[in-house]
Parts: sequence; C-alpha cells; structure tokens
Amino acid sequence: MSAETQTARAALTSRRSRIGAALWRSIPWHDPMAMAGIAIYVVLILTAVFANQLATHDPTEILYSADYNLAADLPPSLAYPLGTTSLGRDVWSQLVLGSRAALIVGIAAAFMVVVIGSVIGLLAGFFGGWVDAVLMRLTDIAFGIPFLPFVIVLSAFLEPSVWNVVLAMGLILWRDTARVIRSQVLTLRSRTFIEAARVVGVGEWRILFVHLAPNILPIAVLYGSVAIGWAILTEASVSFLGFGDSSTISWGYMLQDAYASQALSRGSYHWFIPPGLAIVAVVAAGFFIGRGYEEVLFPKLKAR
Repeated sequence: MSAETQTARAALTSRRSRIGAALWRSIPWHDPMAMAGIAIYVVLILTAVFANQLATHDPTEILYSADYNLAADLPPSLAYPLGTTSLGRDVWSQLVLGSRAALIVGIAAAFMVVVIGSVIGLLAGFFGGWVDAVLMRLTDIAFGIPFLPFVIVLSAFLEPSVWNVVLAMGLILWRDTARVIRSQVLTLRSRTFIEAARVVGVGEWRILFVHLAPNILPIAVLYGSVAIGWAILTEASVSFLGFGDSSTISWGYMLQDAYASQALSRGSYHWFIPPGLAIVAVVAAGFFIGRGYEEVLFPKLKAR
C-alpha cells in the first residue's frame, strides 16, 4: 500500500470518529428558543407515554354527578381539572390521551420525511444525470399537488384512520427535504474527503451512505422536526373537518366536537382552548428548533 493511500485511509478513519461528536455538537444548546422547542417535544413525549397514569377518567366515558345528573358542561374543578364536555366527558383525559395520536402522527410523518427525502436527495445529487432528472421531476410533481386537499381526498378514499393520514403526508412532505439535501450533496461530492474515499477504492454506494449521508443528517433532522408540527397540524385539520378517525381521541377531534356542540356560544372555553394551545405549542416548537438550527447550519447568520 502506498504512502498516499495510507494517508488517505487515516484521514477517513479520523473523520468517521469526529462525525458522532459533530452530531452532538450540532444540537443548538446555546439557543433558548431551540431549547424551549426541544422541551415542548419532551413534554409531549412524556405525556403520551404516561397518558394512562395522567388521565383521571376514560376519555369516552359519559360521567354523572353524585346526584345522578349528567356531568355536562361542568367548569374546571378538582374532580375535572379542565371541566367536561356537553356529553359529560372529561376534557383533561381527552387532552392527555390525545397527545398519543399527535405523537404517533408527528413521529411517523417525520420519519417518512427524513428517510424518503434524504434518500431521494442523496441519489439525485450524487449520481446526477438521468437519475437526477427523473427524481427532480418527481419532486416537481409532488410540489404541484396541493397538500391539504390531497390528504383529505386520500383519507376520505381510504377508511378513516390515523395511519392513512400519516401515509398521505408521507407521500407529499418529503419534497422540501429532497430538494434541499440534493443541493447540499452537490456541494459535498467534490470535497477532499470524497476524493480521498475514491482514491482508496471505496465503492460509490459506500461513499453515498457512509461518507455523505452523515454530513446531511443535521439538515434531515431539521426538516424532520418541522415536519412533526406540520403533521400534527394537518391531522388536527383533517379531524376538525370530519375526515379523521372518530374512534381515536385527538386534539383535532376535540376541536371538532367542541365546534359541533357550539362550545363557543356556550362559553365553554375550557373545552376548546386547551387542545388549541397544545397544537399551537407543538407547531411553534418545530419552528423554534428550526430557528436554532439555522445558526448551526449557516454560521454566517450569527454575524447579522
């Protein structure tokens, strides 16, 4: 083995060992807004995991008072922290159990966005030529499809289910990730460490997924975090419009139920404000994290 080859191989080994540390450092610890977004996601995850322990009642159970009257439209109290609905259901329990649907939809959609968008962006940017042309025209088609109407139509065509909403979002939301990662790969594929990999005889696919993919991982994570908020907001919109799964308690279902029961005219603010605030908080968390990653991915922004 020549000295040039040994030097190139040592450089590659050193680079791999630094990738893990770089990913850890890429977390925007110094940005208060980003950390606030991460904290909101942590609260969401913990609430969904321990929902059974946090819920005080069955979210679908019709409750009655001690004198056997329907516990309808009760204001917040110790027995019912967020009051009850017009059918006597506990709002707090619905809010807590609804976080599970939000978490499932958000994580599943983010996973599909990261995986599909990253693979398409890597292949298009690295191989170029007809591969790039075909994948980018496919991306253009995805950009041409209106997002929310597509999700509603597909959800209505298939049976109402949270997973069908996730499938519809996964088929569309990857387009932004793919386009941005392709641009990043175009700048990386001519860098020195890629040329070094070629010198030592590393195969194309290994260069693609072992040497290039870790470098676009922060961007993929960024778009995945934003996709969580988009997915939860979309699921809430679909449920609010009546195309969601009525057997699954979600924040969108709670808003739709409150709207159909005229909670606003009744003055039952305790019914629709909590799920609304939960949706706003989770969507804002994705924006906060994305804002924090901007300075990590684009350091020149710090000077402005």
